[in-house]
Amino acid sequence: MSTGTPPRDALVHIEQATFGYDAGPVLDNVTLTVGARAFMGVVGPSGSGKTTLLRLMLRTATPQRGTVTGRPGLSVAYVPQLETVNWNFPVTVSECVLMARSGRALPWPSRQERAEVARVLERLGIGALARRHIRELSGGQQQRMFIARALLRRPQLLLMDEPTTGVDVTSRHDMLHLLAELNAEGVAIVLTTHDLNGVAAHLPELVALHRTVVAVGTAREIISASVLERTFGAPMEVLQHLGMPVVLDHFDAAGQRHQASA
Repeated sequence: MSTGTPPRDALVHIEQATFGYDAGPVLDNVTLTVGARAFMGVVGPSGSGKTTLLRLMLRTATPQRGTVTGRPGLSVAYVPQLETVNWNFPVTVSECVLMARSGRALPWPSRQERAEVARVLERLGIGALARRHIRELSGGQQQRMFIARALLRRPQLLLMDEPTTGVDVTSRHDMLHLLAELNAEGVAIVLTTHDLNGVAAHLPELVALHRTVVAVGTAREIISASVLERTFGAPMEVLQHLGMPVVLDHFDAAGQRHQASA
């Protein structure tokens, strides 16, 4: 039960928050804490409020009821869904990353800033692509570019909306390893995902969301038939394979059956 007092290590604490539009609430009575070492995945059907939850954490949305509090001076970076980006915008990879600069008096980057961008791109394995137009990148490379852009802000909290959509299995695997490394270095991470087997099952903490928080726990606790049925509103079969939960069937918000991502 919530006490109304954020835990001592909280970066962001959401308390009984409700947010909606004219059609009604998207989130209702949500209480959730993101700790300083969090590596958290948010799962739920389309329209369940996953992106809106990130907006509350980012403070670009204000709840109609309830509160969202953040640690004073908290640095937050956001990686959007790839499908929301205009890939025809005339900009190179390094120029796109440099756009993350804020509070600069001069419109052009300094030598130090260019060097920092080069270091971040090299670390993410896309240093050779610095002068390439952003539309020439693969899905995995595009995601790495936006992670680089986020890291330039030196965030304490990294928010990512469906980061593995449109990437292949190898890129997804590499990205999870990269995010685990960043988390081990002290960056808290919250990401949304529809990929129960390929992403969610490999994260240390999951939030099942359907307008409100259905459950919070480990992958083994959340990827269970009972929790997923309450979250997705339809029966879902879950097996254990090599100690990990595997979802055999996935239903979307309309009740349509899909094979769960591998």
